[in-house]
Amino acid sequence: MQLLDAVRNAIRLPDLRNKILFTIFILVIYQFATHIPVPGVNREALRGLLDEGAGAGFIQVLNLLSGGAVTNFSILANGVYPFITAQIILQLLTGVIPRLEQIAKEPGGREKINQYTYYLAIPMALLQSVGQINIMQSFTQTPIIPNYGVNFLLTVQVLATMTAGTMFAIWLGNLITDEGIGNGISMIIFGGIVAQAPRNLGILLGDEEWWLFNIIAFILLTVITVIAIVIIQEGARRIPVQYGKRVRGQKQYGGGSTYIPLKVNAVGMIPLIFAQAVVTFPAVIGGIFFSNTPFGNWLRDTFGTRSGFWYWFFEFLLVVAFTYFYTDIMIQQQNLAENLQRQGGFIPGIRPGKRTQEYITRVTRRITFAGAMFLGIAAVTPGLMIIIDYLLTGRTDITRGSNPALVIGSAGLIIVVGVVVDTMRQLESQLVMRNYEGFMR
Repeated sequence: MQLLDAVRNAIRLPDLRNKILFTIFILVIYQFATHIPVPGVNREALRGLLDEGAGAGFIQVLNLLSGGAVTNFSILANGVYPFITAQIILQLLTGVIPRLEQIAKEPGGREKINQYTYYLAIPMALLQSVGQINIMQSFTQTPIIPNYGVNFLLTVQVLATMTAGTMFAIWLGNLITDEGIGNGISMIIFGGIVAQAPRNLGILLGDEEWWLFNIIAFILLTVITVIAIVIIQEGARRIPVQYGKRVRGQKQYGGGSTYIPLKVNAVGMIPLIFAQAVVTFPAVIGGIFFSNTPFGNWLRDTFGTRSGFWYWFFEFLLVVAFTYFYTDIMIQQQNLAENLQRQGGFIPGIRPGKRTQEYITRVTRRITFAGAMFLGIAAVTPGLMIIIDYLLTGRTDITRGSNPALVIGSAGLIIVVGVVVDTMRQLESQLVMRNYEGFMR
């Protein structure tokens, strides 16, 4: 009831209602743009690649962050992925290059880093456009874009269009951040995932023999996964912090205690994206350098179709490894020990400075184990579903369309749940600012 009252109050308030309507309007524009194809696309060749191609697994990774634009080879086929890649690169470089670290600490430094991110997103979008076209062309005998690489003007036109599409998608995301509700980039990805769900669900229900089993499995899997995501994403270890008292004249300042919340999963679904991109890379190599050879066919069949033991085994290991790696990077960049010492705070029983940092790192790595295992299991859920399906029904011909775990996907569910929770928190803060009661607990 509190949630319904909150929605009712949000609709009553003109400025908040305008923010919600503006967000929906931008998402609709994005979805329209995903149906505008790149110049010169061969629709029949593209459809054949998506239905039967060995690169279906890799294409799914690209399709996740583009909001379904890859299936149409739209001008937005890159989605916002180049911008996310640029963000990750600069985040990693900030801890390595002293000058970038110094800029980040200066007043207005974060704005400069964001500006550098936009600049870096342009060449990243261009590189991804080249790589995406070449990779998709390598998975099919019929060119996706005839005369690409031969006709100079057509090649420039295609690459310029896809790069401009990426910057257009980023601009739409920024509009949502500034004028709407929620994080714009995340909302763009969220809208794309939700828009694909009805189509995937329709394919799942198209199986006349097993449609009932498929829908029951989908509902159970979605409910269990969402509950697990909420528990893991909201789970945190609270590190107690004590602040020393300071006496100035006859007055006493400071004192008191608080805590540092260290999240069980501090990196979201980024390790899933990294792992899926890396684990499908052998299929890309096989398609480009070993095409029409037994070794190349094995690479594409094993790592390009998201099936088989080795694919799921390596994806699980990579997800766990990336989770620990990226979490360590984030903890180091936050400089929690240095900030505590500067503010006069300390963890009881732990010496300030280096010992505090070592303690925080040790605790973070310990609780990250649960988050890494969760992300690893979430990554291989489609493979586990194939095994469960075989044990219960005896089917051995499960395709991507008939796999209940791929209607939205674990990575997609993590994004959806995270965006919904973040958006609801922002909505609550807007209501509280206007003297309305909060609704989240």
